[in-house]
Amino acid sequence: MFLYGMQMMADGMQKSTGSRMKDILGMLTNNRFLGVCLGALITAIIQSSGATTVMVVGFVSAGMMSLSQAVGVIMGANIGTTITAWIVSLSQIGDSMKVLNPEFYAPVLIGIGALIYARTKGHKTAGEVTAGIGLLFLGLKLMSESIGPYTSSPVFANVFTLLGRNPFLGVLAGFVITAILQSSSVSVGILQTLALNGVVLTNAAIYLTLGQNIGSCVTALLSSIGGNRTAKRAAVIHISFNTIGAILVGTTGYVFFSLHPEIASHRITSVEISMFHTLFNLGMTCLLFPFSEKLVALSGFLVRKKKNEQEEPAQEETEEDGNIRNIAKRLDRRILSTPSLALETVSGEIVRMGEFVFSDVETASLAARKEKITDIAEVMDNEKIINDAEKALTDYLICVENTSLNEQQKQTVTDLFNSVNDLERIGDHADNIAKGVRDLHNRNLRFSESAVKDLEEITEGVQASLRYALEARKTGSADFIRKANRAYDEVKTMEENLREKHIERLTAGKCIPAAGIIFIGIISDLERIADHALSVADYMKKEIG
Repeated sequence: MFLYGMQMMADGMQKSTGSRMKDILGMLTNNRFLGVCLGALITAIIQSSGATTVMVVGFVSAGMMSLSQAVGVIMGANIGTTITAWIVSLSQIGDSMKVLNPEFYAPVLIGIGALIYARTKGHKTAGEVTAGIGLLFLGLKLMSESIGPYTSSPVFANVFTLLGRNPFLGVLAGFVITAILQSSSVSVGILQTLALNGVVLTNAAIYLTLGQNIGSCVTALLSSIGGNRTAKRAAVIHISFNTIGAILVGTTGYVFFSLHPEIASHRITSVEISMFHTLFNLGMTCLLFPFSEKLVALSGFLVRKKKNEQEEPAQEETEEDGNIRNIAKRLDRRILSTPSLALETVSGEIVRMGEFVFSDVETASLAARKEKITDIAEVMDNEKIINDAEKALTDYLICVENTSLNEQQKQTVTDLFNSVNDLERIGDHADNIAKGVRDLHNRNLRFSESAVKDLEEITEGVQASLRYALEARKTGSADFIRKANRAYDEVKTMEENLREKHIERLTAGKCIPAAGIIFIGIISDLERIADHALSVADYMKKEIG
C-alpha cells in the first residue's frame, strides 16, 4: 500500500503539471545552476531521482542535452529525491497531538481523493494526488505496525550494530536494497519505517543512506546499456557524483563515530534521517558543483572511445534529411517515465517531420513549374524517408498513449496521431506531383505559359497554408490557425477557378489534352495538400480550446 500510494501520488503530480513541462524544459541552458534547480523540480514532481536520471540519459543520447547540462540536472535530482523522505517523516509530527499526525487523517484523505476522482471530470488528478498521499501514510502505518512485534528480537540489534561498525557492509547493504527496489525514495522510506520503531542506530543509518544514494544510480546505468558513448558517460557521471560523496562522508563519519561512540549508538529518528539525507545531497552539490567539468572529464576517462569510433556530435545535425532520418534515435523510450516530457519530445519531432515535408512539397511544386526532371528523383527518395518517420513517430505515440496521461494529454496524443498521418499523406501528394512531372517529361509534353502561372499562384497559397499549420503546431498560436484556415479557403477557391480556366484553354485549343490531364491531377494534389495542412492546424485548435 505504501508503494502503491507513492506511485499514485507521483502519477497524479505528473499529470497535473501537463503541458507546463514544456516551460520547465525551456529552462535548460548552459547555466548549470538552472540545471540543478530543474533537476530538483522534476524529481520532486515525479518522486524518483532514478527516473530523472534515466530521462537525462535519454536526452543526452538524443543530442537534446549536453553532458555539461546533464551534470547540473543530476545534482538537482539528488536534492529533489529528499522530498519523499520528508513526506514519510511527517508521521513523527504530532506525537503529543494526535490530530497533527498524518496517520490520523490518512483515511479521510483517501476518502476525499476517491470522491474527487469518481465524481469530477476536470479534477481527477487532484483526486489521485490526495488519495495517493493518504495511501502512502496508511501503508507506512501498516508497515510500522507489522515490524513492531519483531523489533525486540536480538536479530535487529545485531544487524544494525554490525552495519554500524563496518561502513563497507552498511554502504553495500544500502546499495543492494536500492538496486533491487530501483528507488532510493522507497528504500529510504523503509529505513525510516524501521527508525520509527527505534531499532536503527545512527552510524548504520548514515552508511545505509550513503549506499542507497549509490544504488539509485543502477536504474540509469541499466538504461544506458545499448546506448551510445555519450549516454553511458551521463550514467557514469551520476554514479561518480554519488560515489565520491559516499567516500568523503563515509570516511569522515567513520572517524567521527570512532571518536564519539555515544552518537554512533544513538537510536536515530525518521526526521533525523530526512535531515541527513537532505544535508548530504545539498552539501555534495555545493562541494562538487565547481568541479562539474572535471566530472565530465572523468566520465570520458572511464568510458573511453573505442578504436575507429567517431566522437558523437555534441549537437544535432543541421541538415534536414539528417534530422528526419534520426527521429527514431531521438525518440528515446527512457523519457517515457515522464509522459509529459515524452509528449513534448514527440510533438517537436512531428514539427521536424512537417518541416521536411514542407521542403519536399517545395521541391515537387518547383519541378512542376520548371519541369525540372532532376528534382523528381529527390522527391521520390524522400517518400521513403517520410514513411519511415511516420512509422517511428506512430510507434512512439503508441508507447506514450500507454503511459499515465490526463484527459488533455490523451486528446493531444490523438491529435498527434492524426497530424502524423496527414503529414505522411502530404508526402504522398508531393510524390504524386513528381510522378506527374515525370510522365510529362517521358511523353515530351509541356504546360502552357498560362498553366505555369496558374501553378505558381496556387503553389504559393498551398505553401502558405502548410507553413501556417506547422507554426500553429509549433507555437500553439490561434493566430496561425486562423491564417491556415484563410489560406485553405483561398486555395480551394483558386483550384475551382483554375479548373474552369483549364476548360476554357482546352476549348480554345491552347492546351494539349494529355498535358491538361496531368495539370488537373497536380492542382488536385496541391488542393489536397492544403486540406491536410488545414487538418493539422485544426487539431491544434482542439488542444488550445
